[in-house]
Amino acid sequence: MSDQHTKITPEDLERKFRALQGDVQEAVDDKKPALAGVAAGAGVVLLLIFFLLGKRAGKKRSAIVEIRRI
Repeated sequence: MSDQHTKITPEDLERKFRALQGDVQEAVDDKKPALAGVAAGAGVVLLLIFFLLGKRAGKKRSAIVEIRRI
């Protein structure tokens, strides 16, 4: 068994973390356009649902006012 102990320096750690971060950042950058499209589509669908639910609730609560001339 050898007695060689390699010391890990802060520079070694920093280099490895930067390499890992670069890989993760690259993957995120590749997915951004697709995620933006999905988010925009989901936002439009939610707005449409809220609009239709609000329109329906407004019809339920609307009062009919009848004005008669005497």
